Amino acid sequence: MGRLFLVNLEGRIYSCKHCKTHLALGEDIVSKSFHCRHGKAYLFNKVVNITIGETEERMMMTGLHTVADIFCVGCGSIVGWKYETAHEKGQKYKEGKSVLERYKISGPDGSNYWISREAHIGGSDADDV
Repeated sequence: MGRLFLVNLEGRIYSCKHCKTHLALGEDIVSKSFHCRHGKAYLFNKVVNITIGETEERMMMTGLHTVADIFCVGCGSIVGWKYETAHEKGQKYKEGKSVLERYKISGPDGSNYWISREAHIGGSDADDV
């Protein structure tokens, strides 16, 4: 493995909660209305310092999508997923965008998103609402 070069962002930064690697800017948020098994998730136009896993077909609340999990390059933690293809016409806006799970990232003010006990027990595998 070669030397790792990280992109350092400036502004309202979302970072990996484990290693603090910069992942995205607040200004690149498309939607805060997404959900995952751990609670809230945000759709971003652009994310950095990630590696992309293998693509797979997933049935989500909004239909069938081709997605790939995304991992922090700093520590290897899974931080969300990237939409490669949306099979329904109304979902095409997601293509090429990435979802970061709030449970797995720190916000611009350094805050972490903690799930409630009820959300953990009754969690779903939803992608968005």
